[in-house]
Amino acid sequence: MNAPTLQPRTPATAMLVVLGGIAMLSGLLVVLAAQLTAPRIAENQRQAIERALVKVIPGSVTYRRYKVEEGRLLPAGEADDDILYAGYDDRGRLLGIAARAAAQGYADMIYLLYGYDPGCECIRGIQVLKLAETPGLGDKIMKDPDFLKNFEALDARLDAAGTALLNPIVTVKHGSKRNPWEIDAISGATISSRAVGKALNRSAQKLLPAIHPLLQQIHRLEEKG
Repeated sequence: MNAPTLQPRTPATAMLVVLGGIAMLSGLLVVLAAQLTAPRIAENQRQAIERALVKVIPGSVTYRRYKVEEGRLLPAGEADDDILYAGYDDRGRLLGIAARAAAQGYADMIYLLYGYDPGCECIRGIQVLKLAETPGLGDKIMKDPDFLKNFEALDARLDAAGTALLNPIVTVKHGSKRNPWEIDAISGATISSRAVGKALNRSAQKLLPAIHPLLQQIHRLEEKG
């Protein structure tokens, strides 16, 4: 019996093989590039947060990372989600707690770090960690003095039950702010201004009720530290 003859590859088959090889190689290169750049990206993010912490917790010199899980306060690693940064002065006294927040802006997501002062139950400052807003408009949320004044003592008190903010943090039309929990928007950058308000309100509504019962524990942990 004669052996079956193999059909020669058609040009289309050869092209598919080549394209498959190129796709596989491209995928490997993407993975390799991600692995090589991941440590540098993580280090840049860590440095950005360290610089921001000084701004949002004024007077702080040392920090500890925590996370809240099922009502318990636990040490957190740099890669954990929902990290809390407790800031202490040179005597080890708790000055404030910082956390990350994010919301959709005009062009892309806006990522923030904000500081909460338990003494006044207010937000003392924000720092933009990442954004891609329109230069000269949306990026004013990073540097406009009048806008940043909103966060010198932005009201973030809890209700009587301690389960939510007494008043939701909201962004209002430029020039119409009347209450300490309102953010006066930047004229011409309303979407970016509103994104800041949404990010802060969303994060504070979840974070502050969770950490308020644990504030004394944070103090005690520092004293034992």
